[in-house]
Amino acid sequence: MRENYQPFDIGDLFTIVPPGVSPANNKRHQLIMERGAFGSGEHETTRSCIELLETLPASENLKILDLGSGTGILTIAALLLNSGRAWCLDIEEAAVKSGQRNCEINHVNEVITHVCGTLDQLEDNGYNLILANIYGDILLDVAENLVNKAASGAQLLLSGILWEYNFDVRQKYQRLGCKLIKNRLLDQFSTILLQKE
Repeated sequence: MRENYQPFDIGDLFTIVPPGVSPANNKRHQLIMERGAFGSGEHETTRSCIELLETLPASENLKILDLGSGTGILTIAALLLNSGRAWCLDIEEAAVKSGQRNCEINHVNEVITHVCGTLDQLEDNGYNLILANIYGDILLDVAENLVNKAASGAQLLLSGILWEYNFDVRQKYQRLGCKLIKNRLLDQFSTILLQKE
């Protein structure tokens, strides 16, 4: 059973609210999230990703890939800030269902393809924005495939990276032709923003 939670703000532009709560009358985006096992915004890596998403220039017709999409929170935030299409990919069927539900209640599901599986099963490429809030060792394993899926000039927002993996992840993606834009060290984890050159 999902417990209720109080609405809370992330960054300058978002308020996370549970379903059925009347939106606050402010200028923030109301991001409605069912509480679940796959992250509804409290974790430092999710917060960090959303704060960095806010700093990116708004785009039209973005093609977004969210690897390890969980509840879909990062994709929903990206689509509230930009227009475009998204592919949410997760290996857990329960996570995919959770993501579909949250995307429906935030009225963005019609521009999202949900896939239960791994990166090598995804035939599409040419993504302009790649989101991956997963463990550092997985980011190392999928690095080549992930960079290959990115369009030239794409932003890669990687998080879920424990401090001890931070250097290796940065080095690997930079060797694969990505430029480091931002490296944020959090309490235990880190977030890396890169751009494919």
